[in-house]
Amino acid sequence: MEFLVALFSIMMVNIVLSGDNAVVIAMASRALPPKQQTKAILWGSAGAIGLRIILTFVAILLLQIPYLQFAGGVLLIWIAAKLLLENHDEGDVEASTSLWEAVKTIIIADLVMSLDNTLAIASVAKGDYILLGIGMLLSIPLITFGSSIIIKLMDRFPVIVYIGSALIAWTAGEMMMRDQRMGIVLEAFMPEWLLPAGITVAILSLGIWWNKYRNVARQRQVEG
Repeated sequence: MEFLVALFSIMMVNIVLSGDNAVVIAMASRALPPKQQTKAILWGSAGAIGLRIILTFVAILLLQIPYLQFAGGVLLIWIAAKLLLENHDEGDVEASTSLWEAVKTIIIADLVMSLDNTLAIASVAKGDYILLGIGMLLSIPLITFGSSIIIKLMDRFPVIVYIGSALIAWTAGEMMMRDQRMGIVLEAFMPEWLLPAGITVAILSLGIWWNKYRNVARQRQVEG
């Protein structure tokens, strides 16, 4: 059951954090002929996924170093908040005019944008390479073929974004508690579940408040 829960978490993180990558793929290949668009998406996605898998395995090794796991948890808090607060606008990605330019753009952009995805998945996997491998393999169709579906689902059901952000926030708290040095200090002052729960509630509250504030501001702008 624990394995299945972790696998589900990896899938949810991939679904939520792959939305921007899907936009980049579409923007970079939009100026190509239909046949070259398909090739650019396939080759670009394959290269990006390969680099992402390598980075994820490296991240697992790095997170075993004292204090780095705590720092990674802090970074995940920022990622969880960013997921709820930003507009996910990738309109500045230039359309490429040749197949290999598009492939290069997709790989580079995906690599830069996948740092949050890599860290989150490595954290959820907790050093289990089998779980990590299965999760990544199942995620490949989502990233390559389900890009437009992911975006539509997230637009239609915003709760998906909140669920993904909550998973990342909880994982951040667990990472901080598992750190070889700081975790011992934290456990002396609080139960193991308190920090993850507190971070999750804080992030979700911030996201709900910000989105309500942004909607009110937009409504006033329209009325004005």
